[in-house]
Amino acid sequence: LNKSLDRNNSEHDEDHPSSPEIHFEPLVKLPLVEVKTLEEDEEELVKLRGKLYRYDSTETPAEWKERGTGDVKILKNKNGRCRILMRRDKTIKICANHYVTSNMELKPNCGSDKAWVWSTPADFADEEAKPELLAIRFGSIENAHKFKEAFETAKMLAQNDCSKECHEELTKNMDALKVEETNE
Repeated sequence: LNKSLDRNNSEHDEDHPSSPEIHFEPLVKLPLVEVKTLEEDEEELVKLRGKLYRYDSTETPAEWKERGTGDVKILKNKNGRCRILMRRDKTIKICANHYVTSNMELKPNCGSDKAWVWSTPADFADEEAKPELLAIRFGSIENAHKFKEAFETAKMLAQNDCSKECHEELTKNMDALKVEETNE
């Protein structure tokens, strides 16, 4: 019975001619638009695939919530400041965007060799700055170590940047000081 049904189906397939190629001209011609990611002027220190989580303390009980899966990058701008940028895979929506500062500390998450936790005073993923506790998990221990190395490099650059800024500000303030003599 099944063999006869299969034969009937294959006969019907042969009876139908293939459909002709149909082409429609667009009503409106759209020019190509160059999309800027604002990463063009930045040097990529590292780019790795990972899964990002944020700690939601507003929930009872507080819990880790997944923020996105995609490529996390540590980017260095012309001034030497570094930031962490991560976009979700399919939507390309930003799920992490903040500067690396010299006082940030990268800690292992629950003793895992593939995951790290850090806090940032101002993450701009939701277009407004808010403090976040973030965690990231990588597929391999090697990638986790590469991220840590790049993170530590970014911290060192931030420390040097801060030292330079502090030195320049101190020099400027010292130049502005005036010694006045008083006759007493």
